[in-house]
Amino acid sequence: MLRKLSSYTFVLLGLITVLSSCKKEYESAENIDNAKIAEYLAKNNVTATKDPDGTGFYYQVTNPATGEFFKNTDSVLYSITIKSLLNGTTYYTSPEWTNQGTYVGYTTSAGALKLPGLLTVLHLLKPGGVGRLILPSYLAYGKNGSDVTGVPSNELIDFTITTYPETKQADLDDRRIRDFIAAKGLTAAKDDETGVYYVVTNAGAGDAIDMTSTLTLNYTGRLFNGTGFDSSTDGTYKTSLPEAVAGFEVVKNFRKGAKVRLLIPSVQGYGTAGNGSAVQPNTNLDFDVEIIEVVN
Repeated sequence: MLRKLSSYTFVLLGLITVLSSCKKEYESAENIDNAKIAEYLAKNNVTATKDPDGTGFYYQVTNPATGEFFKNTDSVLYSITIKSLLNGTTYYTSPEWTNQGTYVGYTTSAGALKLPGLLTVLHLLKPGGVGRLILPSYLAYGKNGSDVTGVPSNELIDFTITTYPETKQADLDDRRIRDFIAAKGLTAAKDDETGVYYVVTNAGAGDAIDMTSTLTLNYTGRLFNGTGFDSSTDGTYKTSLPEAVAGFEVVKNFRKGAKVRLLIPSVQGYGTAGNGSAVQPNTNLDFDVEIIEVVN
């Protein structure tokens, strides 16, 4: 009996030793991260505030902007950049034609990454402001890294959030479309009801269109960077306006035979949901449309 008890005791002591070593290893990883961040801040003369609650992140307001500070109940539209703190490698930046957005009080993560300190930074910004989070690896992607963003394991993260002056998605959409029109040298009109801008090649002279019409269309859909995401140009695609994205409603201003280019704001396109991997949320759309047939 004494011999068996001694064996169990040795096993128990072994388990305690293993668990203690794991805990020490985790704590040492935290200490290593924190030491690297402190060294980086001192070496680069960066003035950043350490989380007073001791979570481990640092934050910095690089441009507070003007106006009123964000409140939890305000809407915030923003883009992000994720970089390596130590070597400056950019792992992810929001595409220029899209953005993220929600109410300030709900902004605690970027994609699938929970970000301690994000709300802290936002409360120090005004619309159009820019803030920065410095995160130890154990508060970012940890030892696993991220296949989605390309962040390697145990990486210290330099995270930038850039807020837009606009707090309504429709206003940001409209500015982006106007900038696109100016950059491309287009002459476009705006449909005030939908917010869609359109360029007319041929207004058509055939049958009139209403919301109950069945339309045969040729179309090509692109993002504002020119990437195509959908197309049908063989004269076989049929739809009615209620079945299409909301911005297509503007074609009721034309007739059979029309050829128009539609610049559709995201709020009249695929909205905050996007369309699979092809169209990200809050993305404006660029369509070439030819109305082949109208059946009323």
